[in-house]
Amino acid sequence: MAKARLTIELCKGCRLCVGNCPKQAIIPLEQVNKKGYEIITVDEELCIGCGMCYKVCPDYVFTIE
Repeated sequence: MAKARLTIELCKGCRLCVGNCPKQAIIPLEQVNKKGYEIITVDEELCIGCGMCYKVCPDYVFTIE
């Protein structure tokens, strides 16, 4: 089954993906990437690979594999 993968270094913490995930599989973290932006993670157990995160992300953080 397809799953969302992300590149943490590209994330700018806009969290559009968090609000658009139908399974709440994208979780904001209290960590920052190298650029100082708050980051997110994907719960692979919950992810259904629908691609909503990929569609709404303005920074091309996600790939669906």
